[in-house]
Amino acid sequence: MSSIRFPLRPVTLAATLALHALSTSAQTTPTAASGTLSTVTVEASADASAEGLTKPYAGGQVARGGRVGILGTQDIMSTPFSTTSYTSELIQNQQARSVADVLQNDPTVRVARGFGNFQESYFIRGFIVNSDDIAYNGLYGLLPRQYISSELFERVEVLRGASAFLNGATPSGGGIGGNINLLPKRAGNDPLTQVSAGVSSGEQGYVSTDIARRFGPDQSTGIRLNALHREGGTAVDDEKVKLDLFSLGLDWRSRDARISVDVGHQEHRLTRPRPNVTLGPALTSVPSAPDNSVNYAQPWTYSNERDTFGSVRGEYDINPDVTIWGAAGARRSFEGNRLAGITVTTAAGAGNMSRFDNERQDDTRTAELGMRAKLTMGSVKHSLVASYSFYELKEKNAYEWDFFNPTVSSMYTPVGIALPGFTAGAFRGNDLNDPALLTKVRLSSFAVGDTLSLLDDRALLTLGLRHQTLSSTGYEYFTGVPSGYEKSRVSPMAGFVYKLQPQVSLYANYIEGLSKGETAPTTSTSGPVFNPGAQLSPYVSKQKEVGVKYDGGSIGGAIAFFSTDKPRAFINDQRYFVEAGKDRHQGFELTTFGEAAKGLRVLGGLTLLDAKQKSTGATITDGKRVIGVPKVQGSIGVDWDVPGMRGLSFDARVVATGHSYADSANTLRVPGWARLDLGARYVTEWSGKLVTLRARVDNVADRNYWSSVGGYPENGYLVLGNPRTFSVSASVEF
Repeated sequence: MSSIRFPLRPVTLAATLALHALSTSAQTTPTAASGTLSTVTVEASADASAEGLTKPYAGGQVARGGRVGILGTQDIMSTPFSTTSYTSELIQNQQARSVADVLQNDPTVRVARGFGNFQESYFIRGFIVNSDDIAYNGLYGLLPRQYISSELFERVEVLRGASAFLNGATPSGGGIGGNINLLPKRAGNDPLTQVSAGVSSGEQGYVSTDIARRFGPDQSTGIRLNALHREGGTAVDDEKVKLDLFSLGLDWRSRDARISVDVGHQEHRLTRPRPNVTLGPALTSVPSAPDNSVNYAQPWTYSNERDTFGSVRGEYDINPDVTIWGAAGARRSFEGNRLAGITVTTAAGAGNMSRFDNERQDDTRTAELGMRAKLTMGSVKHSLVASYSFYELKEKNAYEWDFFNPTVSSMYTPVGIALPGFTAGAFRGNDLNDPALLTKVRLSSFAVGDTLSLLDDRALLTLGLRHQTLSSTGYEYFTGVPSGYEKSRVSPMAGFVYKLQPQVSLYANYIEGLSKGETAPTTSTSGPVFNPGAQLSPYVSKQKEVGVKYDGGSIGGAIAFFSTDKPRAFINDQRYFVEAGKDRHQGFELTTFGEAAKGLRVLGGLTLLDAKQKSTGATITDGKRVIGVPKVQGSIGVDWDVPGMRGLSFDARVVATGHSYADSANTLRVPGWARLDLGARYVTEWSGKLVTLRARVDNVADRNYWSSVGGYPENGYLVLGNPRTFSVSASVEF
């Protein structure tokens, strides 16, 4: 095995930052002065709120609550929605690299991939949520849209169900089954200087630093800096990754005001990334998953992404009962891809691959203003909220695709060829060297809500309305001729919580989702679509949900029953992308978390889903299951402190998913799968410094399986699960 080499510049930068922070800490540590200063405790606050982060629940893997859109941060027992907030402790202990790694723990979420690219996407309650629609500190569209490194966030918050009133419409039309919000890192009360390094399968290595300090006589100012470099292969043959990241979080607070600022830059590069597998129209069954280490990517393929982003958020208390807030952010990103996905045409795994080059540039701006107020009228307490939000995306794009000049290969025995030139018959859109404006999306809304507290706070009734305007304009390739729409709608919400006992809450909600109409893809299984880039009108989804939550102090959980209807889109027999019928997702969710016994933590649950196509107008699809959505899925994890061996812990996690279908007619059945992951860590002290050693094996049995199916309307493309992957790391706190 060859040695692992790190570029000198990123490693030197991380080490220099760490040493500088140590020096700064030594210079600014206050000396004891009797009677001069009292101890001040500052609650780290990602969203500039007075309350700070919610406390971790017993066991430390999840928090006691999280952000519920414009309603702010709420305790899990007081909100009429199903939520989970995963903590930095879980993220670090599992060596999670991205949002997808964290959400493997969630029984209601399954990780998928974008259409024709390597974007991390997620099925929540069977509905797709693209990483475009992930919020950063409550604002959409600020984070990298393909891959989000775990170094960028303190917590991962999952809100299950539709949320038009709570969060507004999402940029790309997701958010029907739920939303994901990432909280940035903040400086805590204790100084932090942490340097970490590790290696994993494929001779991949990384080094990172995490530095935090608070300043001033009252510790009112905080700074948190993160830097990371990751480079090397993966467990997949000849696949390579390179990641560079830098982020800075600042916060300041006084008695009545709080401000936070976040800036970040991420560059993510994939070389010979293994592509999705599309099933050809002639197939009558799904081929078996190939060896999980095989790479059917062509040697000249790549996917690069570069993002720079920032946001500012502030709150001001006009008086003890009235608070106003404001937030704004922006992102600029550049993506370049040279791809060749494989379309399998025979049961033996043979297929075609066509060169596809793509360039994309995004410019995003977003802002939010709001006010919260509390008042009491008789025996009823009111928590009022009002907000205005704005979002704008300008996407430039260019592509070239040689669909009629395919290369013959196989997903079982791949054939590599030299980079082919484009032929005269290739499909083209704009200039790859100078991408032109393709899409402009503007979302604006005004929302008002009131939470009424009744019966000595045992009953909570939340009512709200959001008036939203969606403006979406598409521009034809080359000509730039615009077409689009501007539509408005009022989205209502009603939620109710009744605290049957201090440990038990019953809840119910009715809420709608409002989504930008889907955009017709360039191609599907059978070839080009005849209205590529066409945008459908916005659609409304309607959700009804009831549930019960339990908080036993050391162990907690919830049961939820839900039903959501969503208009559907598909490619018709004339190869046009149109809206017709609806998808109805009904299901049951069980989640659990906490510390079952001293030193034994549990996390996971079970989801049962009945996702059917309704009123499709075709007997071949009516009543059939939605592409890529299983009937059953779940995950369960345990984390155990070994008795008598201080500092040593083991963890195990099982992730399982039932079978699903890769086509609307349900003729292509994709087998279910289960995976076992194991980890260990040891915390000790060395020369007065805290040292944490971690080791992990994902997919212990090295199973071959199709990890996800689809992620775009009427496309049942397959993603092969990763091989057995080893990771070891060491972190030192100075």
